[in-house]
Amino acid sequence: MTAGNEEVLEGPFTTRQLLRIDEALRAADRSTGLTFSIYVGEIAEPVRKGAEELHSQLARPASSVLIAVSPEQRQLEIVTGSVARRRLADRDCKLAALSMAASFGGGDLAGGIVSALAQMADHAGRAAV
Repeated sequence: MTAGNEEVLEGPFTTRQLLRIDEALRAADRSTGLTFSIYVGEIAEPVRKGAEELHSQLARPASSVLIAVSPEQRQLEIVTGSVARRRLADRDCKLAALSMAASFGGGDLAGGIVSALAQMADHAGRAAV
């Protein structure tokens, strides 16, 4: 299926948007040494516990950050592992969440995610070499 000149996959993102998100994920991972993941879909209730369960299934949960977004439920959760939390404070995650919520409210799901990834990577700082 196409929308304008962009191919639309099953889901909320076009191919171009998925490529932008993928590049933002790789840049955040590379610059911080943490692992950032995105989940978009229904989150089991209660939402925080559901997001924490998704986070626990990641390959390296201690050094991972999960952004879980459920547009249908109008929910957003950011879950940080124990190692990631030392470099990314709750306040930093809340700022990224506010930024995402503003973008989502304007209809820009992909842009909100990309912006939040860059913001959190900046707050987490450079990976130790």
